[in-house]
Amino acid sequence: MSVHARNDVFDTNPASGARSLTQGGSNWLWAVTAVFAISSLVLLVLGLRPRHGERIFHYLFTIALLVGAITYFAMASDLGWSVVRQHLRVSEAATYQVFFAKYIFWVVAFPAIVIALGLASGVSWATIVYNIFLTWIWIISYLVGAYTRTRYKWGFFTSGTVAYLLLAYQTLWSGWSASRRFPHQRDYTLLAGYANLFWLIYPIAWAVTDGGNVIGVTQMAIFFGILDVLLVCGLAFAFIFLSKGWDHHLMHLHFTRDGRVPHAREFHEKHPIGERGVGAGAGTGTGATAGAGDGVGTTAGYTQPV
Repeated sequence: MSVHARNDVFDTNPASGARSLTQGGSNWLWAVTAVFAISSLVLLVLGLRPRHGERIFHYLFTIALLVGAITYFAMASDLGWSVVRQHLRVSEAATYQVFFAKYIFWVVAFPAIVIALGLASGVSWATIVYNIFLTWIWIISYLVGAYTRTRYKWGFFTSGTVAYLLLAYQTLWSGWSASRRFPHQRDYTLLAGYANLFWLIYPIAWAVTDGGNVIGVTQMAIFFGILDVLLVCGLAFAFIFLSKGWDHHLMHLHFTRDGRVPHAREFHEKHPIGERGVGAGAGTGTGATAGAGDGVGTTAGYTQPV
C-alpha cells in the first residue's frame, strides 16, 4: 500500500474565483486543522480528572476546539465557500473566494469565550446573554458584509465593529469591575486583555480580505488561522490552568460537579414518611380538644370569651 503525501484536494474540490485558495494555502489549513484536533483531544483528556471535578471550562472550550477542527477541515478541503463579486480593486481581482465556514466557527467559539469570561468575572447571566448577542451581531454583520457586492458592505462592517466595541467595554470594564469580588481578579484581567488584543485585529483582517479584496485567499487563510489558533487554543489552555487556583464554590461554578440537584446532606432534616406524629386526644369540659393527623384537629366545648 502506497501513501500519497501530495495534497490532491483540488482534484476533487476545485477552487474558483479570481482570488482563490492555493495548494500552499490548503497545506497551511491542514496544519491548523491538526492543531485544533490535537488541542481538543488534550482538553478531553484533561477533563477526565479535573481539579475537584469541576469541568465547566473544559466543556466550553472542548466544543469550541472541536468546531474549529471541523471548520478548518472543511476549509482545507476547499469546502464551505462562495465566489463573491468585488467592488474594490476589480482590475486586480473581480471576484473573491469567501469561506463562510470560518464565520460558523466564530459563531460558536466567540460566545464560548464570552461565557467563560462572564463566569470568571461573576457578572449576571443577563450580562452574559447580552454579550453573546453582541458577538452574534458582530459576526453576522461581517458575514452579510462579505456577501455584499457594493460599497454598502462597509455599513455592515461598521455595525459589526460597533458591536465588538460594546463587547470590549463589557469584558474589559464591566467584567473587570465585577471580578474585584474574587481573589483572581489579576487572572481575569490577563484573560480579558488577551482576548481583546486578538479580537481587535479581526476587523483589520476582515477589511483586507473579505471586505477590501486587498490580499489573496491564501494570505487570508494564514492571517485568520494564526488569529484563531492564538485566540481560541491559547485561551482554552489559559483558562484550564489558571482556573485550578480559583475557588469555584465562591464563584458558584461547582454545578458541573454537584449537578443541578444538591447532595442529600444539603437538604434540611425531615421526618421520613410514616414517622410523622399522629395522635388523638379527647377530653371533657370547657376547652376540650380532639384531633388526629399532622396537627389537624377539631375543638369541642370551646366557649368564645365575652
